Amino acid sequence: MIRIEDRPPEFVEALAKGLAIIEAFDAASPEMSLSEIARKVGLSPAAARRSLITLSALGYVAQCGKRFHLTPKVMTLASGFYFSARIDEILQPRVAEIVTRFGDAASVGVLTGPDVVYVAHYSVQRARRAAAVVGARYPAYATSMGRVMLAGLTDDALCAYLDTLDAKALTSRTCTDPALLRAAILQARADGYATTVDQLDYGITALAVPIRNAAGDTVAALNTSGYTGLVTPETLVRERLPELTTAASAIGHDLKRHPVLQSIFAA
Repeated sequence: MIRIEDRPPEFVEALAKGLAIIEAFDAASPEMSLSEIARKVGLSPAAARRSLITLSALGYVAQCGKRFHLTPKVMTLASGFYFSARIDEILQPRVAEIVTRFGDAASVGVLTGPDVVYVAHYSVQRARRAAAVVGARYPAYATSMGRVMLAGLTDDALCAYLDTLDAKALTSRTCTDPALLRAAILQARADGYATTVDQLDYGITALAVPIRNAAGDTVAALNTSGYTGLVTPETLVRERLPELTTAASAIGHDLKRHPVLQSIFAA
């Protein structure tokens, strides 16, 4: 939850608690008891219980025995963003074009705190691997999109990110050393793109480029990925970088014509 010192005067704490509870459910915790939810979100059991009663009455949470889980109604929150921002009209066709040209998968992501959130995705892949679906959230340090967006931060913001980073190894190849991560991010800043191999999950080799607004600020990222062993970073750079860069530039121009999407990316 947001720090007390960062809260605006009209901050509604009850709403924040409810949203924090919704965000607490994930693949590792699809259902939780009251005490588990309270502990994960940092609330007292009584406060967690009041929020759960409210969320249950609104239809966003259901209970099975003593354990709680989300309901499909939660998806309406995401779909409201997806369609109001016109992701289906503006971004989805761009990533689909990349996959039509090269196969594999392509995504658009934004940096939200220390994580990358996927806002558009298209794939022809069928292997079992980390799901890069719309709404998926992954640590920025372990993804090509995350690294290219971190490269767009100011030096002070990048230092703050690395100083507070608690990186965990997601595979045996995940880089968790702050010094090595800094070097990789600065290399991405110099190159204008980032590549990763098996950082997030085994079998993922990816290339990402920044999406910039009219002021030249990095506001999102576009990537293409393939199976490790079938593609290499060098192959992706040689065969896909020019078209990926062109598509990212086109998305940047799209932002100018769609104020809502531009505002969302600037948030």
